[in-house]
Amino acid sequence: MGMLRILLRTVVGVIVIMALGIGALVVLARFSDGPIAIVAGGPFRSGEPHQGPEPDWSFVRDVDTVEFQLLDPPRSRTTWILLHEGRIYIPSGYMTTSWGRLWKQWPPEAERDGRALLRVGDTVYPRQLVRVGDSARVAALVAEINRKYGAGATPAAVESGYLWLFELQSRP
Repeated sequence: MGMLRILLRTVVGVIVIMALGIGALVVLARFSDGPIAIVAGGPFRSGEPHQGPEPDWSFVRDVDTVEFQLLDPPRSRTTWILLHEGRIYIPSGYMTTSWGRLWKQWPPEAERDGRALLRVGDTVYPRQLVRVGDSARVAALVAEINRKYGAGATPAAVESGYLWLFELQSRP
């Protein structure tokens, strides 16, 4: 019985230490210059503001992830990026799951106030996130998600609300 008690205390101790470490990472990330992997980070403090006309976004076709920050609330995240007909989009999956509602608070925040900053490399672009729902673009965007990420997305996932798509429109 003594050995079992020691093993149980060790397992509980490891779990507590891991939980404290994850909690510390989440808190510290909120003070960082951007996200830390999949953990939401603080507002951007680095990066050169984009100057000039709307860029040719073709350079993001094969960029796997980018960072974006909502202005309200000022938190940043790492996300996939899609290119379709010269315009850029970001997806957000798991929206109808308990895990998604807990983890992904930014999509409803973006619907309320879509002002955002997109950071690609060292350049920061002011953007406006606008949710996409029209079927013509949805089919093309789902095809691009599947081409680029092999995600197995479907138009039905968008129709059901499981997958949300946002266009990143220019903003002065």
